[in-house]
Amino acid sequence: MSEETQFKELDSIVVRFAGDSGDGMQLTGTQFTNTSAVFGNDISTMPDFPAEIRAPAGTLAGVSGFQVNFSNSDILTPGDSPQVLVAMNPAALKASLGELERGGTIVVNTDAFTRTNLRKAGYETNPLEDESLAGYQVIEVPLTSMNREALKDIESLSTKEKDRSQNFFALGIVFWMFERPMETTLEWVQKKFSKRPDVVEANTRALQAGFFFGDTTRTFQQRYRVRPAELAPGTYRKVTGNEAMAMGLVTAAYKMGKSLFYGTYPITPASDILHALAPLRHFDVRTFQAEDEIAAMGSIIGAAFGGAFAVTGTSGPGVALKSEGMGLAIALELPMVIVNVQRGGPSTGLPTKTEQSDLLQAMFGRNGESPIVVLAPQSPADCFDIAVEAARCAMRATTPVLILSDGFLANSSEPWAVPNPDEIAPITISHPAPKDNGSDEPFLPYARDEETLARPWAIPGTRGLEHRIGGLSKAPLTGNVSYNPEHHETMTRDRAEKIARLAEFLPAQEVFGPSHGDLLVISWGGTFGAVRSAVTKALANGRSVAHVHLRYLNPLPRNLRDILSNYKQIVVPELNGGQLAFLLRGRFALNIQSYPKMHARPFKISEITAKIEELLP
Repeated sequence: MSEETQFKELDSIVVRFAGDSGDGMQLTGTQFTNTSAVFGNDISTMPDFPAEIRAPAGTLAGVSGFQVNFSNSDILTPGDSPQVLVAMNPAALKASLGELERGGTIVVNTDAFTRTNLRKAGYETNPLEDESLAGYQVIEVPLTSMNREALKDIESLSTKEKDRSQNFFALGIVFWMFERPMETTLEWVQKKFSKRPDVVEANTRALQAGFFFGDTTRTFQQRYRVRPAELAPGTYRKVTGNEAMAMGLVTAAYKMGKSLFYGTYPITPASDILHALAPLRHFDVRTFQAEDEIAAMGSIIGAAFGGAFAVTGTSGPGVALKSEGMGLAIALELPMVIVNVQRGGPSTGLPTKTEQSDLLQAMFGRNGESPIVVLAPQSPADCFDIAVEAARCAMRATTPVLILSDGFLANSSEPWAVPNPDEIAPITISHPAPKDNGSDEPFLPYARDEETLARPWAIPGTRGLEHRIGGLSKAPLTGNVSYNPEHHETMTRDRAEKIARLAEFLPAQEVFGPSHGDLLVISWGGTFGAVRSAVTKALANGRSVAHVHLRYLNPLPRNLRDILSNYKQIVVPELNGGQLAFLLRGRFALNIQSYPKMHARPFKISEITAKIEELLP
């Protein structure tokens, strides 16, 4: 190691990997994250994908990024601004430089800064030569040529194939900078490319060459040390929100003693739920890829009618297509779960970016009076819990439940304390028993439970439980087609009331901070981490501020009105035009301020902090 290189002890640091969409930045970031998790750091990540399947190489539209925040203590966000940027080409530098902390470190692949690539990125001059990076510590590495030199005697690989390993060279450099072991990634390489020994050799050499480049060169003046975090005892694994959602759905099906049927149509950013569930046939999971969103919704209505735990996953455009089917499911009063992993809209919108703009669609995006239960996870790991909770609500009220996840939660990752499955309560289901052939009492498919107003979930083919079912307006009790005005009003009110009664079953809302004060910040979904971090900081600075995070959006928590009345000001930060603020104003007739953001990127802690300081000068 260079004698001039010094270690700097840090509590946390944010690193961003950026390159062309073919440079393997998602893989690089994931491997760095996995290694940091195994090392014992708390982690939070934010992948940033280009929307185009394959944008022109070297252009801003094709930049793929991966940001990871790792710490020696509990963290809730992937960080506001990276302190270290690894830029594989000029476009990656230009796309990421605006977010890099002033004075931060840039590791740049100088071989990519050709005249052609500079022009594609919109640079008139080379930023490595025109002093425009004077405020940063720039580490210039001829990464492509050094990687080729390290792999020159692997004759079975072409130059193009060797260049695919240069992301491992970059990863090796960053491993050295942050004192990360290589073993976790080397084991992954052996397993992933076991059928291609030459590729294993290339990636292994590239990783080691990058690591030892840092150890032998005098280019680096600083290394960083972030010690392991003190996490509560338990078994941990890294999960993304989509992975946690899939595991939660499987767990829910097991806890109710049902097969899981997942009928879906692929759509970004929800497709990874299907990818996670498809291999799990040995857990009694059935996955079905339908020809379109309408067919996917129809498939889960049929599966729920047949007695399975039925789930579909989609994003906002898919919910639009499913809306008539969702209305049918509400009228049939069958238990099922619809997962909406929100993205920017309207229409096709921003497939790979995040937003919270489907809340009003979830509440009202169907014809007629068609209330639905709406839940929203607060973190990637919480997607597991919210999936189990959604199943519990669906079975208790025999009704569809809609989960509003979002692209940020779906693709981000964090450590997850794996729960003891024995400590997860069973989900109780009671199907009506067969009737004797001689019974004079007719089966009443819409006779309601006195406590929950749920109707019986009759399994087709059960003796004596034959009944009429469909989408036309129904008579109470019998479910027969009825155009009687009183019948229509009774059924409409009963469906709404059974949703409202779930509030008594769900936990009361908790408040973080003082129970009375000058300001209450309300958040939902993926805004939790930024808001909680900002409120924690404000409380430490003596501000009279508290935080309420809503996981239950319909019905709202039963004690929410009382909580809201205890604060002089209320503000709702959300990644839309102010939809939750709009709903809360209408529900509680209070002066609730909206703090909207529609940049298709998560809130930064600094943005919430600035808003708190604006409201509490």
